[in-house]
Amino acid sequence: MELIINHTRKTFDVLPANLEALLAIELPGKKKGIAVALNNRIIPLSVWAETILNNNDSVLIITATQGG
Repeated sequence: MELIINHTRKTFDVLPANLEALLAIELPGKKKGIAVALNNRIIPLSVWAETILNNNDSVLIITATQGG
């Protein structure tokens, strides 16, 4: 099974159950300062656990950074 994460194809033996599970793998312990789009649609944090992933979905993960 594959997902396209930030324009890079990534293979999984088993797809994460939902968007929240994927983010726990990709960004462990981090929930704040993250924006996520699934197949070019912004997904609010409140529905990450309900958002099911399918083979070949495209996920864009954007994290806030500090600096000046």
